[in-house]
Amino acid sequence: MTLSKAAAALFKPFEGGRLKLDNRIVMAPMTRTFSPGGIPGPDVAGYYRRRAENGVGLIITEGTVINHPAAEADQNVPHFYGEEALDGWARVVREVHEAGGKIAPQIWHTGTARQKEKFPESDADPIGPSGLDLTGKKVSEPLTTEEIHGLVQAYAQAAADAKRIGFDAVEIHGAHGYLIDQFFWDATNKRTDEYGGDLIGRTRFAVEVIEAVRAAVGPDFPIIFRYSQWKPVDYSAKLASNPEELERFLHQLSSVGVDIFHASTRRFWEPEFEGSELNLAGWTRKLTGKPAITVGSVGLDSDFTSLFAEGKGGQTSGLDELIMRLEREEFDLVAVGRALLMDPAWAAKIREDRVDELKSFTPAALATLS
Repeated sequence: MTLSKAAAALFKPFEGGRLKLDNRIVMAPMTRTFSPGGIPGPDVAGYYRRRAENGVGLIITEGTVINHPAAEADQNVPHFYGEEALDGWARVVREVHEAGGKIAPQIWHTGTARQKEKFPESDADPIGPSGLDLTGKKVSEPLTTEEIHGLVQAYAQAAADAKRIGFDAVEIHGAHGYLIDQFFWDATNKRTDEYGGDLIGRTRFAVEVIEAVRAAVGPDFPIIFRYSQWKPVDYSAKLASNPEELERFLHQLSSVGVDIFHASTRRFWEPEFEGSELNLAGWTRKLTGKPAITVGSVGLDSDFTSLFAEGKGGQTSGLDELIMRLEREEFDLVAVGRALLMDPAWAAKIREDRVDELKSFTPAALATLS
């Protein structure tokens, strides 16, 4: 059997979570810092259009920051507020739609990941639930309740703008040790009020964000929520140490308006808990009944933490296992990251069994990204 026949499961239409897609391939959000001053230009529109032209079912943009003085960690990360930035994103949407694709912005606040020295013109401190960065160092004062309410509304406004300018869905970034995840994680959330406590108590900020986003976009606009167990300073970190804890955690989010969960892992083939082969997306789908996106080193010859680390091997890295899991409905959609960053035609080449034409992700090739 050729790869194109084996890969047919990747190119079946998807309908679920208020979203219809031509196939199961999702472009994962990947920060590029190619938007000077936070404004996405025509080159950004062209970048996303090329992926849509080559058959990506859903594009999730790089992280775009909400309207808050301390939201960004780099000055060239795109904003999702202000007339000029939103006009830039409207152009992106038009280009992707003209190419037959669908697209969702990932809305984001970096929390205590902000480094003040990168913003000499600003006096905004990084923020977090308890003012602690991922190493436990105090970098600011804890957020006040009033500040938290303002942040909730900033997420809602970003989602409302996404719908207004024509996006097909919105993804809330709740992973990887950024602001929402800093509320989830006990190492960064030491609060004793209604936004702290046990794991369920620590979901309150995310719950309020999701509720506000749902109110802003209405009942039919798809909301995707990305979360992770791992943190950049601790790849073995667990928000939930067993399926029972994960079910209680996810129920809080699922019940208030999430349509699709994007379960971020380093390697899609690794089981999440002992005694089961299910990965995090598989457990998420099983426990919530909602569609789930899997992600983690798809199509790479190394895992995502190192260009040279040993992974599944080969440019079709683990696709046989990925397809097997997709066919047995462990998850619904497959997010592809660096393979699509490197090669805008990755999906088309997989579909047409042109794997010998796939571009390798190497340091020398980084200069050719387009």
